[in-house]
Amino acid sequence: MSREQLDDNIDRDGDDRGRGRGGRGGSGGQRKKRISPEIEATIDYKNPQVLRQFVTDRGKLIPRRVSGATARQQRRIALAVRRARMLALLPFTVTGD
Repeated sequence: MSREQLDDNIDRDGDDRGRGRGGRGGSGGQRKKRISPEIEATIDYKNPQVLRQFVTDRGKLIPRRVSGATARQQRRIALAVRRARMLALLPFTVTGD
């Protein structure tokens, strides 16, 4: 490769990250879907059907940015899932594939 071709790949800052803006892509101004008050009222460790909505098929909690829960709701969900796991109402992990 010639020196001119190498210089074309390096921008003004001296790095070779390429052209364009960095950062995350995304939808921008759209609001997240919130948890309905009916579902929020039924978040309880004794209700595993509701808690399964907030747990992946691998047994992990779904993050707030995906579920649309507020910080307080996410803490209540996490606490309820932990309690349900201890009482064997929800599995800790999925066994077998």
